[in-house]
Amino acid sequence: MSTAPRTQPVNVRGLTVRHRRTVALDGLDLTLGRGVHGLLGPNGAGKTSLVRVLATVTEPAAGRVELLGLDVGRHAPRTEVRRRLGYLPQDFGYYPGFTVREFVAYVAWLKEMPTDDVPGAVRRAVERVGLGDRADERMRTLSGGMVRRVGIAQAIVNEPELLLLDEPTAGLDPEQRVEFRSLLRELGEVSTVVVSTHLVEDVVAACAEVVLLEAGRIAFRGTTAELAALGGDGAGGPSGSPVERGYTAALRAHRAAAAPAEGVRR
Repeated sequence: MSTAPRTQPVNVRGLTVRHRRTVALDGLDLTLGRGVHGLLGPNGAGKTSLVRVLATVTEPAAGRVELLGLDVGRHAPRTEVRRRLGYLPQDFGYYPGFTVREFVAYVAWLKEMPTDDVPGAVRRAVERVGLGDRADERMRTLSGGMVRRVGIAQAIVNEPELLLLDEPTAGLDPEQRVEFRSLLRELGEVSTVVVSTHLVEDVVAACAEVVLLEAGRIAFRGTTAELAALGGDGAGGPSGSPVERGYTAALRAHRAAAAPAEGVRR
């Protein structure tokens, strides 16, 4: 007996996002399944714009976005998806007078989690980011790195099926980043995780797949090993790790391929 193919948690078709006269995403097609996906690209490539669309924060100018099998272009499905995803924006806002526990519980309430489940879910989320001993301290007393870890805790408190993290390791020290990468790999076993970052080493350590954006389009998609292979042996070329060299090579190849098309349009 045949079965219908399983819907991918992220299914984007023809996605276009504009910021005034700037095109941030240009007819993007992308599907993502379970696992940890690294989103790389230079400044202005469209990484944050894509994450914000997937978080249902930004409405696209054109295209179709299906998340967790639901069309988020409609109000009721969009509300349902928001209950089932987790999101850490690049600029994380919080209430400084709340304790860590209170703030994460507040986000759980926004996600409409069952009241009886909230205390245990908050405790688990706070402990997973290494702040169990700080749970009753006020947010305003925490260091920048600790605040970022609270941001990760609020994003995972509902055990999301889709987790979106924009520059999640900003402010974390090296030991905390290693622990965070381990947490990402654990989360990716059961969820779809998208990590937008400038730190190639975080992608290499935690991500099964890389999506490289350039000027709102996909310049490369594949494993970290495949990206590293594009960099060659480094002899006589750019310095850096194999993946960093592959990153540079993929961008240059994409730009070279795009240049004739841009000339034709002009």
